[in-house]
Amino acid sequence: MGDAQADRVVPPTGFTATLTLFSAAAMAFLAVFALALSLATGRLADRWGEELARTSTIRISAPEGQMAAQTEAALEVLQTTKGVAIARALDEDEQRALLEPWFGPDVPVDALPIPQLIEVVEEGDGFDAQGLRLRLSAEVPGAVLDDHTRWRRPLERAANRLRLLGWVSMILIGAATAAMITLAANAALAANAQVIGVLRLVGARDDYIANAFVRRFTLRALTGAAIGMVAGVIGILLLPSAEVGGGFLTGLGFQGWHWIWPVFIPALAAGVAFAATRAAALKTLRDMP
Repeated sequence: MGDAQADRVVPPTGFTATLTLFSAAAMAFLAVFALALSLATGRLADRWGEELARTSTIRISAPEGQMAAQTEAALEVLQTTKGVAIARALDEDEQRALLEPWFGPDVPVDALPIPQLIEVVEEGDGFDAQGLRLRLSAEVPGAVLDDHTRWRRPLERAANRLRLLGWVSMILIGAATAAMITLAANAALAANAQVIGVLRLVGARDDYIANAFVRRFTLRALTGAAIGMVAGVIGILLLPSAEVGGGFLTGLGFQGWHWIWPVFIPALAAGVAFAATRAAALKTLRDMP
């Protein structure tokens, strides 16, 4: 905490105080949203990847007279395949619901040459996809197995990149905060050059003077970051709920114990301010005559 009386060396008002408070609050506000977005997109990609990892689809394309027979043959193959928990053919209503977003609600499923879809749900360690493909090619020539690998891998890469982007954003926010606080501290030191000179004449050491600036700017950054953090959390709470927004907004924000992460943002901002102000103060004091 330092010596509270030493705060008289630092101007309690002025543009340096305003700049420090505003920059810390703005950066903490942005940090909350960057953290929330990173966590939410990671959860969304993980959920999609997990759902795709436990399900597969078999598409059967055959002449109309052979569709039912090939569908039945594919279901028999799946019933004897280790690792398959459920295998069922989608009915016309389910296939119409899948096509509705692209072709509208009145899709004539029975009149179109639409392949028959079979939903496969895995259990345990799953099934041998390559072995199942070989069995299907031999017994059901019109069947094509899609184990969703081509969908999972891009989602996993996207999740990792989004997490990395979140960390990079946090680092950039911290660097920008340090730069602005350093500028404010240098301005305050320059404005108090005469006072610092007098303090040196009466025996004040540079560490004592530097600690005065460090204490004041650290507390300003802590206060501003706390305000920005609270505003950011309120903004997250005001986002549309899953029933209102749907889609991506379903998971946007913090969930469960992740709500504790914003609490650390003011402390991190104070730590950045402490390090930046101390380095700037000691360097400036060394350069002063």
